[in-house]
Amino acid sequence: MIKTRTGQVVVSNEKQNRLLKKLYGSTAGRVMLKALTAPALSYIAGCFMDSPLSKPLIKPFIRRSGIDTSEYIMKGINSYNDFFTRRIKPGRRPVDTDPCHLISPCDSKLTVHKINSRSFFCIKGSRYRVSDLLSNEFLAKRYCGGYCCIFRLEVNDYHRYCYIDDGVKSGNTYIRGELHTVNPIALERYNIYKRNSREYTVLHTENFGDVVQIEVGAMLVGRIVNLHDESSFMRGDEKGRFEFGGSTIVLLFEKDSIVPDTDILRNSADGTETVVKYGERIGTKAPEEQT
Repeated sequence: MIKTRTGQVVVSNEKQNRLLKKLYGSTAGRVMLKALTAPALSYIAGCFMDSPLSKPLIKPFIRRSGIDTSEYIMKGINSYNDFFTRRIKPGRRPVDTDPCHLISPCDSKLTVHKINSRSFFCIKGSRYRVSDLLSNEFLAKRYCGGYCCIFRLEVNDYHRYCYIDDGVKSGNTYIRGELHTVNPIALERYNIYKRNSREYTVLHTENFGDVVQIEVGAMLVGRIVNLHDESSFMRGDEKGRFEFGGSTIVLLFEKDSIVPDTDILRNSADGTETVVKYGERIGTKAPEEQT
């Protein structure tokens, strides 16, 4: 289930869900997945989506997804990827500037989970460890007792993402993998976040400690475009973008560094995702006496 911050239930794409059930729920479908999730196919699809040949796909996609194009800058759109990575108009995604407020890095459906002593998570029936996600046991241990925030972007979401605070970052670490859809139906059968291609960095933030940000690629999303290597950053600065498809961002927070908003924690405990927007408050800095 998906809910807005006001409690309204959002209906997901049923046609897409039926197709995914066929792919992930049958032997023939899983054979097809071996080819469909190969990075080579993602690269070929990406080249097509970059070309003017893909432009006729844009208008039908807008109609199907119900996207309000008045929110976006629509000039200079010459390919599907131009549209997919379109920029939002100034003022349409205001960034909460209170330094004690934790903000969402993107438009997405969010769940928040406490990291237990074994560092295991169960999300939509899929179990994985933080160390699997990072391929780094030493780094994963630092986040025991903290929070894991999962931001799931669907194809009709704004696919640019920002920094959540002021600070400096380490270099980007890329982990090669298969490219699966991040739809919850796929999560029921595969440990998607362990198997997908992904990229992570450590953000040394001023207000929330050392935060690990992981971008996870999805089926036919071979390109995670991060704009900076080692550098300083400011809250709300664009960090990067996903090209073509649905994708996921994961944030890991150390123990006693943040307090997620109550509605998001309550929804997550019920197995419900919460709709959040780029720059919107989703929590606060933990009180000083806890840190």
